[in-house]
Amino acid sequence: MTKKIDTAKLDRLSAEARRAAEERGRGYREQALKLFPWVCGRCAREFDRSNVRELTVHHKDHDHDNNPSDGSNWELLCLYCHDNEHQRLLEAGNAGDADQGGSKEKSGATHSPFADLKSLLGKD
Repeated sequence: MTKKIDTAKLDRLSAEARRAAEERGRGYREQALKLFPWVCGRCAREFDRSNVRELTVHHKDHDHDNNPSDGSNWELLCLYCHDNEHQRLLEAGNAGDADQGGSKEKSGATHSPFADLKSLLGKD
């Protein structure tokens, strides 16, 4: 006998979690915008009131619940640099998995576009 899933309860829990995350995010974002100059910590792009929505708060230790009031775990990054930072973290994690397993080989390029160039240039 299968147990019926209470979708209304799941929807409520999901909505509550989303609201809590948004509220927490507004709190540390507002604090960070007061503490730091509105400049991306990576590319040094400057922001003003017209485009500050493109400036994000990055958690240095990647723990969104670690929000000290002195801002020591935050840095302001533009959308592009923030995305790049998280992509770098993902790629570093994937490379670490391959190195630790021992059975996974690093795969490199297998196609050599200039392999037959000398013979092609030798033809008239």
